[in-house]
Amino acid sequence: MAKQERAERTRTAILDAAAKVFDGSGFYGATLSDILLHASVTKGALYFHFQSKEQIAHALIDEQFAVWQPLRDLPDIGLQTVIDLTHAMARRLQEDVRVRASIRLVIEQGTFADPTPKAYLQWISVVESCLVQAQAKGDLIEGLDVNEVATYVIGSFTGVQVSSEVLAQRKDITQRVTTMWRIVLPGLVPPRRRARFSPEGSA
Repeated sequence: MAKQERAERTRTAILDAAAKVFDGSGFYGATLSDILLHASVTKGALYFHFQSKEQIAHALIDEQFAVWQPLRDLPDIGLQTVIDLTHAMARRLQEDVRVRASIRLVIEQGTFADPTPKAYLQWISVVESCLVQAQAKGDLIEGLDVNEVATYVIGSFTGVQVSSEVLAQRKDITQRVTTMWRIVLPGLVPPRRRARFSPEGSA
């Protein structure tokens, strides 16, 4: 057990260090030497867990979906869940270097030797699953395609968080997400049900 715990601590140290390096330098600017320096582990220890810089990047990208875990089992999944999810991600982008790094890596995947749209597609699937339930409850305007809406929401959030990073180092990201939903909700929700939803997220 002690050996397993040491291995897990080493893996955590590598991912924490890689997150700082990727967040600061991006995928192309980061080097394994930088990650080793910040992690304070040997090259052998790093290669025991990860075979390449790209493999470390993919491990970090997968971690962003932990933001969804506290919401996925709530009893009333629907449109407000999607709103709350975007606000939860916004807060994590402010507070959590691993999430910041993972989102930057998703955006920079064009520089990977083996780019994959998996993260985008997974987020679209998460949002779509919530919208299917919203649609069943009558919370969406009739005739909307939930996949198109989910794709639009993920694209909009991506643009909002990038704009916030460039213009304000993400200090205003929660306000920008609220503004996004104030603009988007009238195009999604029948007028009679609009008051049910909080663009600023649930209390």
